[in-house]
Amino acid sequence: MRIVAGSARGRVLAAPKGADTIRPTSDRARETLFNVLGQWCDGLVVLDLFAGTGALGLEALSRGAAFCTFVDRGREALELCRKNIDALKFADRSELIASPVDRVWPRLVAEPRRFDLVFADPPYALEAGLAVLTQVGAVLAPGARVVIESAKTEELPAEVGELGLIDERALGDTRLRTYQRR
Repeated sequence: MRIVAGSARGRVLAAPKGADTIRPTSDRARETLFNVLGQWCDGLVVLDLFAGTGALGLEALSRGAAFCTFVDRGREALELCRKNIDALKFADRSELIASPVDRVWPRLVAEPRRFDLVFADPPYALEAGLAVLTQVGAVLAPGARVVIESAKTEELPAEVGELGLIDERALGDTRLRTYQRR
């Protein structure tokens, strides 16, 4: 697993020993995703939910994002994410929050920071995409985009509140959906 593009291009990320608890977004899926989003993330404020190794948020930082908040609750995920943030020297542009995603919303809403780009890659068995789409609106900047990575079989609506689906891609057993705030 490597950073695909930007200032950290080619750098190897620490990955989990087994795929039991953490399922990192593949290099191919990240490359496809950033082809949809645009290659660069200059100045964006990013939120990486269910961060795991931090690959999505780190890719955005490598491509010029100003700041990324990583959220995960698993000890191994938090350790891997911290290790990758430090190895890529992105600690000054990162925040790591140890919390279940369903409990982090009050903290994020209370902060003045609003997010331009949100990644959510929950464990497929949770089917948490709709819950994220329902909650995330309160922390979004105008025109923000939200990317939900889910099992190919998980159904999500084309519109949730102010969010409308603008792109959908299937990659193997994964579906990437990009929503934009109107």
